Amino acid sequence: MLNRIALAYFFGGLLFCVFKPKALVAICVGLLAGYWALMTFIPIRDIQLTKQNIAQLAAQSGDSATAEYFLNPAATNASTVKNSQPWASAQKLFYATTMRVTGKYGQGYNLSDHIDFQYLPGKKWDTFADPEGFLSTIPAVATCLLGIFAGFLIRNEIIPGRTKVAYLIAFGVAAAVLGWLWNFEFPVIKKIWTSSYVLVAGGYSAILLGIFYMIVDVWKYQAWCQPFVWIGMNSITIYLASNFIGGFGKLASRIAGGDVKGFLDTHLARGMGDLLVAFVGLAMVFWFVNYLYRKKIFLRL
Repeated sequence: MLNRIALAYFFGGLLFCVFKPKALVAICVGLLAGYWALMTFIPIRDIQLTKQNIAQLAAQSGDSATAEYFLNPAATNASTVKNSQPWASAQKLFYATTMRVTGKYGQGYNLSDHIDFQYLPGKKWDTFADPEGFLSTIPAVATCLLGIFAGFLIRNEIIPGRTKVAYLIAFGVAAAVLGWLWNFEFPVIKKIWTSSYVLVAGGYSAILLGIFYMIVDVWKYQAWCQPFVWIGMNSITIYLASNFIGGFGKLASRIAGGDVKGFLDTHLARGMGDLLVAFVGLAMVFWFVNYLYRKKIFLRL
Protein backbone atom coordinates (compact mmCIF):
# COMPACT_ATOMS: atom_id res chain seq x y z
CA MET A 1 0.00 0.00 0.00
CA LEU A 2 2.93 2.35 0.59
CA ASN A 3 3.74 2.42 -3.12
CA ARG A 4 0.16 3.53 -3.88
CA ILE A 5 0.38 6.25 -1.22
CA ALA A 6 3.77 7.39 -2.55
CA LEU A 7 2.58 7.66 -6.15
CA ALA A 8 -0.67 9.40 -5.23
CA TYR A 9 1.18 11.86 -2.99
CA PHE A 10 3.82 12.52 -5.65
CA PHE A 11 1.41 13.29 -8.46
CA GLY A 12 -1.06 15.03 -6.16
CA GLY A 13 1.70 17.20 -4.70
CA LEU A 14 3.06 17.96 -8.16
CA LEU A 15 -0.36 19.06 -9.37
CA PHE A 16 -0.83 21.14 -6.20
CA CYS A 17 2.45 22.97 -6.87
CA VAL A 18 1.63 23.71 -10.52
CA PHE A 19 -2.11 24.37 -10.73
CA LYS A 20 -4.58 26.65 -8.98
CA PRO A 21 -7.56 25.24 -7.02
CA LYS A 22 -10.12 25.65 -9.82
CA ALA A 23 -7.82 23.85 -12.24
CA LEU A 24 -7.27 21.09 -9.68
CA VAL A 25 -11.04 20.55 -9.46
CA ALA A 26 -11.20 20.17 -13.24
CA ILE A 27 -8.24 17.77 -13.18
CA CYS A 28 -9.88 15.69 -10.44
CA VAL A 29 -13.09 15.40 -12.44
CA GLY A 30 -11.07 14.58 -15.55
CA LEU A 31 -9.17 11.80 -13.79
CA LEU A 32 -12.37 10.17 -12.54
CA ALA A 33 -14.21 10.50 -15.85
CA GLY A 34 -11.15 9.46 -17.84
CA TYR A 35 -10.58 6.32 -15.77
CA TRP A 36 -14.24 5.37 -16.17
CA ALA A 37 -13.95 5.85 -19.95
CA LEU A 38 -10.80 3.73 -20.14
CA MET A 39 -12.28 0.92 -18.07
CA THR A 40 -15.61 1.02 -19.91
CA PHE A 41 -14.80 1.50 -23.59
CA ILE A 42 -11.37 -0.04 -24.22
CA PRO A 43 -11.82 -3.66 -25.33
CA ILE A 44 -10.16 -6.44 -23.34
CA ARG A 45 -9.65 -10.13 -24.06
CA ASP A 46 -12.66 -12.22 -23.13
CA ILE A 47 -10.91 -14.14 -20.36
CA GLN A 48 -11.17 -13.90 -16.58
CA LEU A 49 -7.82 -14.08 -14.82
CA THR A 50 -8.69 -16.00 -11.69
CA LYS A 51 -7.18 -19.23 -10.44
CA GLN A 52 -10.44 -21.10 -10.85
CA ASN A 53 -11.05 -19.93 -14.40
CA ILE A 54 -7.47 -20.47 -15.57
CA ALA A 55 -7.55 -23.95 -14.04
CA GLN A 56 -10.80 -24.70 -15.89
CA LEU A 57 -9.43 -23.42 -19.20
CA ALA A 58 -6.20 -25.34 -18.69
CA ALA A 59 -8.13 -28.54 -18.01
CA GLN A 60 -10.21 -28.02 -21.15
CA SER A 61 -7.02 -27.64 -23.19
CA GLY A 62 -5.56 -30.84 -21.75
CA ASP A 63 -3.01 -29.13 -19.47
CA SER A 64 -3.80 -31.06 -16.29
CA ALA A 65 -0.58 -29.97 -14.53
CA THR A 66 -1.49 -26.28 -14.76
CA ALA A 67 -5.08 -27.01 -13.75
CA GLU A 68 -3.95 -28.89 -10.65
CA TYR A 69 -1.48 -26.14 -9.77
CA PHE A 70 -4.06 -23.34 -9.75
CA LEU A 71 -6.62 -25.49 -7.93
CA ASN A 72 -4.12 -26.24 -5.15
CA PRO A 73 -4.67 -23.66 -2.36
CA ALA A 74 -1.18 -24.36 -1.00
CA ALA A 75 0.57 -23.69 -4.32
CA THR A 76 3.08 -20.81 -4.52
CA ASN A 77 1.92 -17.59 -6.13
CA ALA A 78 2.70 -18.19 -9.82
CA SER A 79 3.89 -14.60 -10.30
CA THR A 80 6.57 -14.98 -7.62
CA VAL A 81 8.95 -16.88 -9.89
CA LYS A 82 9.75 -15.10 -13.14
CA ASN A 83 8.61 -17.06 -16.20
CA SER A 84 7.41 -19.98 -14.08
CA GLN A 85 5.71 -22.78 -15.97
CA PRO A 86 2.22 -22.07 -14.53
CA TRP A 87 2.63 -18.38 -15.36
CA ALA A 88 3.72 -19.20 -18.91
CA SER A 89 0.69 -21.48 -19.28
CA ALA A 90 -1.62 -18.70 -18.09
CA GLN A 91 -0.03 -16.30 -20.57
CA LYS A 92 -0.56 -18.82 -23.36
CA LEU A 93 -4.24 -19.08 -22.52
CA PHE A 94 -4.52 -15.30 -22.25
CA TYR A 95 -2.95 -14.51 -25.62
CA ALA A 96 -4.80 -17.36 -27.31
CA THR A 97 -8.06 -15.58 -26.48
CA THR A 98 -8.97 -13.48 -29.51
CA MET A 99 -12.52 -12.37 -28.68
CA ARG A 100 -12.83 -8.91 -27.13
CA VAL A 101 -15.38 -7.41 -24.76
CA THR A 102 -15.97 -4.03 -23.13
CA GLY A 103 -17.50 -2.73 -19.93
CA LYS A 104 -16.31 -5.56 -17.68
CA TYR A 105 -15.31 -4.90 -14.05
CA GLY A 106 -15.11 -8.34 -12.44
CA GLN A 107 -12.06 -9.72 -10.66
CA GLY A 108 -9.43 -10.52 -13.27
CA TYR A 109 -11.90 -9.47 -15.93
CA ASN A 110 -11.25 -5.77 -16.43
CA LEU A 111 -8.75 -3.50 -18.17
CA SER A 112 -6.80 -2.66 -15.01
CA ASP A 113 -6.16 -6.30 -14.08
CA HIS A 114 -5.31 -7.26 -17.66
CA ILE A 115 -2.75 -4.45 -17.91
CA ASP A 116 -1.17 -5.60 -14.64
CA PHE A 117 -1.02 -9.16 -15.94
CA GLN A 118 0.70 -8.07 -19.13
CA TYR A 119 3.02 -5.31 -17.93
CA LEU A 120 3.36 -5.16 -14.12
CA PRO A 121 6.63 -6.90 -13.19
CA GLY A 122 7.32 -8.93 -10.06
CA LYS A 123 4.94 -10.58 -7.64
CA LYS A 124 1.27 -9.65 -7.89
CA TRP A 125 -0.84 -9.77 -4.75
CA ASP A 126 -3.75 -11.50 -6.48
CA THR A 127 -1.48 -13.75 -8.60
CA PHE A 128 -2.48 -12.23 -11.96
CA ALA A 129 -2.99 -8.61 -10.91
CA ASP A 130 -2.35 -6.27 -8.00
CA PRO A 131 -4.68 -3.91 -6.08
CA GLU A 132 -1.96 -1.27 -6.35
CA GLY A 133 -1.30 -1.75 -10.05
CA PHE A 134 -0.61 0.62 -12.92
CA LEU A 135 -3.95 1.90 -14.22
CA SER A 136 -5.77 2.16 -10.89
CA THR A 137 -3.19 4.73 -9.77
CA ILE A 138 -5.06 7.29 -11.89
CA PRO A 139 -8.16 7.53 -9.66
CA ALA A 140 -5.95 7.18 -6.56
CA VAL A 141 -4.45 10.55 -7.50
CA ALA A 142 -8.00 11.93 -7.54
CA THR A 143 -8.44 10.59 -3.99
CA CYS A 144 -5.33 12.53 -2.99
CA LEU A 145 -6.74 15.67 -4.61
CA LEU A 146 -9.90 15.33 -2.51
CA GLY A 147 -7.65 15.45 0.55
CA ILE A 148 -5.97 18.56 -0.82
CA PHE A 149 -9.38 20.23 -1.27
CA ALA A 150 -10.22 19.41 2.34
CA GLY A 151 -6.89 20.94 3.35
CA PHE A 152 -7.72 24.14 1.46
CA LEU A 153 -10.96 24.41 3.42
CA ILE A 154 -9.53 23.57 6.84
CA ARG A 155 -6.64 26.03 6.47
CA ASN A 156 -8.89 28.88 5.32
CA GLU A 157 -8.94 31.33 8.23
CA ILE A 158 -11.78 33.42 6.81
CA ILE A 159 -14.44 30.69 6.86
CA PRO A 160 -15.91 30.06 10.35
CA GLY A 161 -15.41 26.63 11.88
CA ARG A 162 -19.09 25.67 11.85
CA THR A 163 -19.35 26.67 8.21
CA LYS A 164 -16.39 24.43 7.41
CA VAL A 165 -18.20 21.57 9.09
CA ALA A 166 -21.32 22.26 7.04
CA TYR A 167 -19.29 22.32 3.81
CA LEU A 168 -17.52 19.05 4.65
CA ILE A 169 -20.69 17.18 5.56
CA ALA A 170 -22.61 18.58 2.58
CA PHE A 171 -19.84 17.56 0.19
CA GLY A 172 -19.56 14.18 1.86
CA VAL A 173 -23.23 13.40 1.50
CA ALA A 174 -23.30 14.62 -2.11
CA ALA A 175 -20.18 12.65 -3.07
CA ALA A 176 -21.40 9.45 -1.42
CA VAL A 177 -24.83 9.71 -3.08
CA LEU A 178 -23.24 10.42 -6.47
CA GLY A 179 -20.84 7.52 -6.00
CA TRP A 180 -23.60 5.05 -5.17
CA LEU A 181 -25.65 6.27 -8.12
CA TRP A 182 -22.59 5.81 -10.36
CA ASN A 183 -22.33 2.32 -8.87
CA PHE A 184 -25.15 1.19 -11.19
CA GLU A 185 -22.87 1.90 -14.17
CA PHE A 186 -19.37 1.71 -12.67
CA PRO A 187 -19.43 -0.51 -9.55
CA VAL A 188 -17.85 0.56 -6.26
CA ILE A 189 -14.77 -1.71 -6.15
CA LYS A 190 -11.75 -0.85 -4.02
CA LYS A 191 -9.35 -3.34 -5.61
CA ILE A 192 -9.48 -1.53 -8.94
CA TRP A 193 -10.14 1.85 -7.29
CA THR A 194 -13.17 2.66 -9.42
CA SER A 195 -14.21 6.28 -9.77
CA SER A 196 -17.43 5.52 -7.90
CA TYR A 197 -15.34 4.09 -5.05
CA VAL A 198 -13.33 7.33 -4.93
CA LEU A 199 -16.52 9.35 -4.48
CA VAL A 200 -18.05 7.00 -1.89
CA ALA A 201 -14.85 6.68 0.16
CA GLY A 202 -14.12 10.39 -0.18
CA GLY A 203 -17.67 11.25 0.81
CA TYR A 204 -17.61 9.10 3.94
CA SER A 205 -14.20 10.54 4.84
CA ALA A 206 -15.43 14.11 4.44
CA ILE A 207 -18.43 13.41 6.70
CA LEU A 208 -16.20 11.91 9.38
CA LEU A 209 -13.71 14.77 9.04
CA GLY A 210 -16.53 17.24 9.48
CA ILE A 211 -17.84 15.46 12.59
CA PHE A 212 -14.44 15.23 14.24
CA TYR A 213 -13.52 18.79 13.24
CA MET A 214 -16.65 19.93 15.05
CA ILE A 215 -15.84 17.91 18.17
CA VAL A 216 -12.10 18.66 18.34
CA ASP A 217 -11.65 22.11 16.80
CA VAL A 218 -15.01 23.80 17.25
CA TRP A 219 -16.22 22.35 20.55
CA LYS A 220 -12.63 21.87 21.82
CA TYR A 221 -13.20 18.38 23.25
CA GLN A 222 -9.58 17.35 22.72
CA ALA A 223 -8.30 15.32 25.67
CA TRP A 224 -9.93 12.06 24.51
CA CYS A 225 -8.12 12.07 21.16
CA GLN A 226 -4.56 12.57 22.44
CA PRO A 227 -3.57 8.93 21.74
CA PHE A 228 -4.50 9.47 18.10
CA VAL A 229 -2.24 12.53 18.05
CA TRP A 230 0.62 10.27 19.13
CA ILE A 231 -0.12 7.88 16.27
CA GLY A 232 -0.62 10.67 13.76
CA MET A 233 2.77 12.18 14.56
CA ASN A 234 4.49 8.88 13.78
CA SER A 235 2.03 7.04 11.53
CA ILE A 236 4.63 5.86 8.99
CA THR A 237 7.00 4.89 11.80
CA ILE A 238 4.46 2.65 13.48
CA TYR A 239 3.52 1.13 10.13
CA LEU A 240 7.13 0.26 9.35
CA ALA A 241 7.82 -0.95 12.90
CA SER A 242 4.86 -3.31 12.67
CA ASN A 243 6.21 -4.76 9.43
CA PHE A 244 9.73 -5.13 10.83
CA ILE A 245 8.56 -7.18 13.82
CA GLY A 246 5.92 -9.10 11.91
CA GLY A 247 2.99 -7.24 13.46
CA PHE A 248 2.26 -6.13 17.02
CA GLY A 249 -0.34 -8.87 17.21
CA LYS A 250 2.38 -11.47 16.80
CA LEU A 251 4.39 -9.87 19.57
CA ALA A 252 1.29 -9.60 21.77
CA SER A 253 0.58 -13.31 21.31
CA ARG A 254 3.89 -14.08 23.04
CA ILE A 255 2.61 -12.21 26.08
CA ALA A 256 -1.10 -13.02 26.15
CA GLY A 257 -1.22 -16.08 23.91
CA GLY A 258 -0.63 -19.73 24.74
CA ASP A 259 -2.02 -20.82 28.12
CA VAL A 260 -3.54 -17.39 28.86
CA LYS A 261 -5.44 -17.37 25.58
CA GLY A 262 -6.49 -20.99 26.04
CA PHE A 263 -7.75 -20.33 29.59
CA LEU A 264 -9.94 -17.42 28.44
CA ASP A 265 -11.31 -19.37 25.47
CA THR A 266 -12.14 -22.33 27.73
CA HIS A 267 -13.47 -20.65 30.85
CA LEU A 268 -15.00 -17.40 29.55
CA ALA A 269 -16.04 -17.61 25.90
CA ARG A 270 -14.55 -18.76 22.64
CA GLY A 271 -12.65 -15.88 21.06
CA MET A 272 -11.92 -14.04 24.33
CA GLY A 273 -8.28 -15.07 24.06
CA ASP A 274 -7.98 -13.50 20.62
CA LEU A 275 -9.70 -10.37 21.95
CA LEU A 276 -7.14 -10.08 24.76
CA VAL A 277 -4.26 -10.54 22.32
CA ALA A 278 -5.72 -7.78 20.14
CA PHE A 279 -6.04 -5.41 23.12
CA VAL A 280 -2.48 -6.16 24.24
CA GLY A 281 -1.20 -5.50 20.69
CA LEU A 282 -3.08 -2.20 20.56
CA ALA A 283 -1.76 -1.22 24.01
CA MET A 284 1.79 -1.88 22.79
CA VAL A 285 1.19 0.36 19.78
CA PHE A 286 -0.04 3.22 21.99
CA TRP A 287 2.85 2.72 24.42
CA PHE A 288 5.39 2.87 21.60
CA VAL A 289 4.00 6.02 19.95
CA ASN A 290 3.56 7.68 23.35
CA TYR A 291 7.23 7.01 24.08
CA LEU A 292 8.24 8.56 20.75
CA TYR A 293 5.98 11.55 21.38
CA ARG A 294 7.35 12.20 24.89
CA LYS A 295 10.92 11.95 23.61
CA LYS A 296 10.02 14.26 20.71
CA ILE A 297 11.09 11.66 18.16
CA PHE A 298 9.20 12.26 14.94
CA LEU A 299 10.31 10.37 11.86
CA ARG A 300 9.35 11.67 8.43
CA LEU A 301 9.95 9.94 5.11
